[in-house]
Amino acid sequence: MSNSGFFYNALRGTNSTTSYILTICCILISYGFLGSVPLLLDLKFHGYSFSQFTSMNDMIKILGKSRFLLHILFPFLLVFISLWIGIKFFHKRPFLSLFNNFSHFRWKRVLSSFIIWMIGMSIILGFTIIGSDEIVLNFDLQKFIPLFFISIVFIPIQTTTEELFFRSYLSQGIHPFIKNGLLTILMTSLAFALLHIFNPEVQKIGNILILYYLITGIFLGLITLMDDGIELAMGYHAANNFFTSIMITNDWQVFRTDAVFIDYSTPTFTWDAIATLLIIQPLLIFVFSKIYKWKNWKEKVFS
Repeated sequence: MSNSGFFYNALRGTNSTTSYILTICCILISYGFLGSVPLLLDLKFHGYSFSQFTSMNDMIKILGKSRFLLHILFPFLLVFISLWIGIKFFHKRPFLSLFNNFSHFRWKRVLSSFIIWMIGMSIILGFTIIGSDEIVLNFDLQKFIPLFFISIVFIPIQTTTEELFFRSYLSQGIHPFIKNGLLTILMTSLAFALLHIFNPEVQKIGNILILYYLITGIFLGLITLMDDGIELAMGYHAANNFFTSIMITNDWQVFRTDAVFIDYSTPTFTWDAIATLLIIQPLLIFVFSKIYKWKNWKEKVFS
């Protein structure tokens, strides 16, 4: 392990402005243009153009929920490839340096974080179902099977790509200049939160949800900083989106799927979101710190 810390991994290769411009251009082209081509072609095949639709629900009616979900997730595969190209050819450093500060990928950390948060969300959902008459069973095996396989393959790609970009690429690009772990986390977490500002759930619930994304970004950034890698953040993020995709849905969030349950309640900032921010995420930081024996908090967070 390098003595310089995970957030300094950009210094292992070319860290020029040009390398960042080229990489980010590749990402923008992949996500904003190439990633939308399959959706546009699919709509064209059905006799429609994108300009004819005023809402996601209109496109879902034409394509189906699982097919539309695939179109939402597919661009992240191209962004992942763009990041690989950028790191390998423009920054000229190992792609593993985006994942951790070690010589190998730590699968056990991904799995432990994934399982812990899946269990946590299952418990929360159980209490929510008991306390609400507006969450009803929506299970349809024929629709659930394609949803499950799309989710298990593409959601980890989506969440890993987001972690690689915000918790790794941006953090490693910013940190060597500002030399403050906490400020780096705050800046990248704000970018992470603002990325979600146009999500339909933000339009329904309000800007309070941006605070949720901001604090969650800080949580993910902190466990990344202290653990010298993004594996714990990868597992948490993947579990969160995978659970949301296959277990509970509604008609106003970005993931509108054929999940096991459907929620018909009025969109609000609920108790489970508050508990996640104020209790569960701090508790997870404490648990992970004990399991993985994190040390030198002051040095890492403030330098």
